[in-house]
Amino acid sequence: MSTLLALLDSFDDLPQARRLREHTCEGLGDTVVDVGCGAGRAVGELAARGVRAIGTDLDPAMIEAAVERWPAGEFHVADATALPLDDGSVTGYRADKVLHALPEPARAVAEARRVLARRGRAVLIGQDWDTMVIDSADPELTRRLVHARADGMPSPRVARQYRNLLLDNGFTEVTVEVHTVVWTGEAVLPVLATIGEGAWLDDQRTRARDDRLFVAVPIFVAAGTRAD
Repeated sequence: MSTLLALLDSFDDLPQARRLREHTCEGLGDTVVDVGCGAGRAVGELAARGVRAIGTDLDPAMIEAAVERWPAGEFHVADATALPLDDGSVTGYRADKVLHALPEPARAVAEARRVLARRGRAVLIGQDWDTMVIDSADPELTRRLVHARADGMPSPRVARQYRNLLLDNGFTEVTVEVHTVVWTGEAVLPVLATIGEGAWLDDQRTRARDDRLFVAVPIFVAAGTRAD
């Protein structure tokens, strides 16, 4: 199993993440595309409800894992800005933890509008990478590490732009929610290892061992309806 797949699994297995996934899959109609689907968990869960669920991801390894895990889903290797779907062919569009990885996320939202049918619903989910809260013995270093991790991404602060991206691309009835995911155990250590190392990471490992670890991540959920 790849490191990225293991990280996704550790997050998706959290009870808070499961509840959020269920919430963001509601009201998407009978034909849904999940963009940046990763290993396909949301696609598999939608398919189990009788939905025609289509997953796309740019990583062939992720699509290979998704096909193996969720055979009831339909999966394609595809860029978020060029989906292999006809105009107006889906009733629901979902993009979870993907727009921060795109240099031009507005193009993906424009593509969402293209593939959605009239009155179709789009849901954007993700964190603003500057807002990760980590308790540590060195708050100033932690702040620098979090910001450095964010600055290494193409669009780390796109979640705070979700509402405007939807409005600018012709969506109406736009809503925004914030759901906070909290870790207090060792399951988050692989995520923290992508942020810092050395004494800083050792402190987090000690906190996990002693049941003193605390990490909180606000997850932004924006939804809108495709205008006529």
